[in-house]
Amino acid sequence: MGGERRGEPEHTRSSDTPEVSGTEFRSYYGQPVLNQIVWEGRDIAGYLFLGGLAGASSGLAAGADLTGRPDLARPLKYTALGAVSGSLVALIHDLGRPTRFLNMLRVFRPTSPMNMGSWLLAGYGPVAGVAAVTEATGLFPRTGRAAAVGAGVVGPAVATYTAPLICDTAVPAWHEGYREMPFVFVGSAAAASGGMGMLTAPLDQAAPARRAAVFGSALETAAVARMEHRLGMLAEPYQSGRGGALMRTAKVLSLAGAAGALLSGRSRVLSAVSGAALVAGSACARFGIFEAGVRSAADPKYTVVPQRQRLREKRAASER
Repeated sequence: MGGERRGEPEHTRSSDTPEVSGTEFRSYYGQPVLNQIVWEGRDIAGYLFLGGLAGASSGLAAGADLTGRPDLARPLKYTALGAVSGSLVALIHDLGRPTRFLNMLRVFRPTSPMNMGSWLLAGYGPVAGVAAVTEATGLFPRTGRAAAVGAGVVGPAVATYTAPLICDTAVPAWHEGYREMPFVFVGSAAAASGGMGMLTAPLDQAAPARRAAVFGSALETAAVARMEHRLGMLAEPYQSGRGGALMRTAKVLSLAGAAGALLSGRSRVLSAVSGAALVAGSACARFGIFEAGVRSAADPKYTVVPQRQRLREKRAASER
């Protein structure tokens, strides 16, 4: 997997004082400390975004069904099926062959985020499909309602399991963000599904979507800010370069969409525009997180400096 360690990091040619600005950290023979990420950005970042959109849409659709909002539930069921299908296509395209995904289902390993994610997708996809197809055809309504509830129950896990999945790698910007990343993904998924509901549902039934959008935007923004503050130097890939540009765009779109959600109770146009901004902001956040991880894996300093810092802290603690 991209970002896995080559073994223990080699001694570097850089200074023993990692705080020196502008120091270039290299391992022996100019090799990077970590294997470079080989995942395709459009595949894996798309997989992260679409999975979040699918799972959260199912949860919101189930709630809409239970509260008598069919014009909100219907498009969200279609969204969930389309998004999970796209997510699976992106994942299988990255894996290279469909059989590689099926091979993941040969074992059940609760300690493996990748294995658990494969089982979640395998269980969620069919029920999301049944919920959408029965909604479209009007056939077997009881089966459709049961499937919608099932998808709504599993959906939140589908929307968020990718956070521990990427944090379980050795990629510094992901691994060290393990505390806040699940909240970032929950917020991003909620904002995207809420935005899709605002984009597709009539105003009189879209109130739950507006609430989900505002909640998701606030949670995502707060979690990203907290993560960047805590990570220190490791926040650089989230704040500069391509990853930084995407994260800033995500923040602007998300906050603008949330503001629109608060004001769009009487304007169908404002509701649709705000919803589109929220969906786009969620996508930018997932792609920004991916790009930040790529950059942190490519630059040895993001591995070497934190390791040296932890070593100094352990030595200082042992000398007390």
